[in-house]
Amino acid sequence: MKENNQKKDKINIHLANPRGFCAGVDRAIKMVEETINRYGKPVYVRHEIVHNSYVVEKLKKLGAIFVDELDEIPNNKYPVIFSAHGVPKSVPKQAKEKNLIYFDATCPLVSKIHREVEFFDKKKFEIILIGHRNHPEVIGTMGQIHNSKIYLVEDVEDAKNIKIKNKNLLAYVTQTTLSVDDTNDIIKILKERFPKIQEPKKEDICYATTNRQEAVKKIAKKCESVIIIGSHTSSNSLRLVEVAKKNGCAESVLIQNHINFNWNLLKEKKNIGLSASASAPETLIMNFINECKKRFKVQIIEDSSIKEDVVFNIPSSLKKVS
Repeated sequence: MKENNQKKDKINIHLANPRGFCAGVDRAIKMVEETINRYGKPVYVRHEIVHNSYVVEKLKKLGAIFVDELDEIPNNKYPVIFSAHGVPKSVPKQAKEKNLIYFDATCPLVSKIHREVEFFDKKKFEIILIGHRNHPEVIGTMGQIHNSKIYLVEDVEDAKNIKIKNKNLLAYVTQTTLSVDDTNDIIKILKERFPKIQEPKKEDICYATTNRQEAVKKIAKKCESVIIIGSHTSSNSLRLVEVAKKNGCAESVLIQNHINFNWNLLKEKKNIGLSASASAPETLIMNFINECKKRFKVQIIEDSSIKEDVVFNIPSSLKKVS
């Protein structure tokens, strides 16, 4: 009887919307699945196709083998897919030299930044890339041109101290998965220091990152705790936790899934927030909610004011699979 009463304790789950998979992640996963359908097992994937262990393990079961470098692929019989984060130009060049069949699952919004970097480079500009060191997307973007002409700025301090050779021929681009607010602070400093700095024609931080951060901002101030489902290697996952903390909910955590979650954290809580990063599937959200329902009387409160209808198609060569 005591256990039953415990289950009836009421908790409101403020479910962020939008959340979970973005169009770029959805496209990349479908590309792996369709490549396996077309070529059979195994299919190689250079680096994690997206930063989520659930997704990676699921694709492994279907026949994907994940490698760090192309040299790990035993021969050119098997196709390889480049991750959604993008790769330096040296990678497809190496794939061609090895006569590998390859498919590039780089998110189109990351590819847009690659083209911006090339454009500014052709105009003889130096380029500042706002992003996180050693993140695959940053490595890929910096690898589009000769790296002596591109500078990495990670934070406000970097922006204050960076030294540029030619202030009159300078541009900036950004990683797609940054904190919108933090990036704006960095850009403000760069514009103050370098008034002639050129900016991208369109915002580089992707629609999905922006929307998910806005959705978390909306629920954070209403909640005693915010739970973000995602990977600790995922930039957009980490940023969602930061956003929740900065917008009224200091007790915000990142978890991979409901397994091993400390449910005592929710004791005596009336309102919790729940979201998932752009690389985390809706399945993980539903699993968490179902586990929560075993322990509490749950009411779902969902804001649907932000709509997403973006779709990125997979290459036509993979669409033909029956």
